[in-house]
Amino acid sequence: MISVDGLTVDFGDRILFKDVSFQINEKDRIALMGKNGAGKSTLLKILAGAKKPTRGSVTIPKDITVAYLPQHLMTADGRTVFEEASQAFAHLFDMEKRIENLNRQLTERTDYDSPEYYKLIEEVAALSEKFYSIDLTHFEADVEKTLKGLGFQRTDFNRPTSDFSGGWRMRIELAKMLLKNPDVLLLDEPTNHLDIDSIQWLEDFLITNGKAVILISHDRTFVDNITTRTIEVTMGRIYDYKVNYSQYLILRQERRAQQQKAYDEQQKMIAETKEFIERFKGTYSKTLQVQSRVRMLEKLDLVEVDEEDTSALRLKFPPSPRSGSYPVIAQEVSKHYGTHEVFNKATFTIERGEKVAFVGRNGEGKSTLVKCIMGEITDYSGTLTLGHNIQIGYFAQNQASLLDEELTVFQTVDDVTPLELKSNTKNLLGAFMFSGDDIDKKVKVLSGGERTRLAMIKLLLQPVNLLILDEPTNHLDLKTKDILKNALLDFDGTLIVVSHDRDFLNGLVKKVYEFGNKKVTEHLEDINGFLRKKKMENLKEIESKKGKNEK
Repeated sequence: MISVDGLTVDFGDRILFKDVSFQINEKDRIALMGKNGAGKSTLLKILAGAKKPTRGSVTIPKDITVAYLPQHLMTADGRTVFEEASQAFAHLFDMEKRIENLNRQLTERTDYDSPEYYKLIEEVAALSEKFYSIDLTHFEADVEKTLKGLGFQRTDFNRPTSDFSGGWRMRIELAKMLLKNPDVLLLDEPTNHLDIDSIQWLEDFLITNGKAVILISHDRTFVDNITTRTIEVTMGRIYDYKVNYSQYLILRQERRAQQQKAYDEQQKMIAETKEFIERFKGTYSKTLQVQSRVRMLEKLDLVEVDEEDTSALRLKFPPSPRSGSYPVIAQEVSKHYGTHEVFNKATFTIERGEKVAFVGRNGEGKSTLVKCIMGEITDYSGTLTLGHNIQIGYFAQNQASLLDEELTVFQTVDDVTPLELKSNTKNLLGAFMFSGDDIDKKVKVLSGGERTRLAMIKLLLQPVNLLILDEPTNHLDLKTKDILKNALLDFDGTLIVVSHDRDFLNGLVKKVYEFGNKKVTEHLEDINGFLRKKKMENLKEIESKKGKNEK
């Protein structure tokens, strides 16, 4: 369907990738993998036509439509949510207007035998055939279904897009893309701004839609559930595996072991050959053999072992001061914004040392309740009691964006480091993969992942016993997420984590608080048990609706 031939991208002296070729077939669901900076997003932009390669070509047949969702995008203002999503059909509405205009011309004109009249007839016939082959009768229902699947409420449909944050605007763009029903979807980190319900809806849509998908994502569960093929970008080339992410990891390890073995054998042969050359280079009877071996070494194709990301984030939280037995007790806590009720009579108790998750659709009050616990919001009803000697460490959802962009990495940390630890600032930065010239970079040039790591350092500068993390994994790659997760497993205090990342929550939390329908519901299961239960409840709802329809 799409053919990529001899693709090369270089930035001056740095080659991103060289002579890359592969095919994208109908119904392929491909994960683009590789360490940060390997060129994944660049490759996606080239496929989308948003960037030109240095050399090579991407061939896309004329009848194939490609839609691209970049990592950072802001939708336009001036329309409501429903109107903006309906722009997916704008070209069809334009076609309909053109057909109406042509038909009006045909009724008004009297030059029935002229070439111009026949041209109008041909154009209206061709357009009509194309237009009426597309079923637009249900487009409003399709828009509604897609917007609701991505987390919008019906009450949001007539609100202007300017009312919404960047994350929600990204959802509007995603809705438009899905409604266009393209042959190929290119998605760069589509789950960063979605909650668990919306991610599951998107998963089901992409699997059942039957169209080709190429995606970059740090959400391991999402990638594993959707993709059937993995293309790894590494050291300027690609490796193409016809398997999902988990199986790819196994095959990649096997490939590296084979490369290492071949490399070691070649290095041994080179050493032996060089030793022979050195020993006999002055011996007349061995001259031809020496020259032959020199030529062989000059022509030798050296075996390369694919790079491994050896940078290691060594993350360890300081020991927690002992707190009371119940760090958080909520009794009938309710919160309203004017007439809008966020949640009503939330009642629960979190015990010392518990690790719990706050999950649910965006806008259901997870971050609001966190702010109530933090004391940032005080105008709620009911009682919130924090235990004895509670010391809170808080990572806000927008923590990385709150950093001063004009400060350097070193200044950002040094400014908040206690006096007794100042001599250790560089070591702390080094542990978070900021070393050498990196520490003198200004915050404004850092990537999203680097900013998140920098914001995370602040949590390590003071011992805490109640750690509250609001979407801490956005912009973190898979490896860094694993390191953070392991550090949180070792954390000896109490943890509340707001997250939509199922793989991150798996094995980390033992209890789930679900936010939805103005309620906070306690589930005494881990995240997998909770999701199984939710799926069963959803299936029951579907069955009961079927029963009603059949009566």
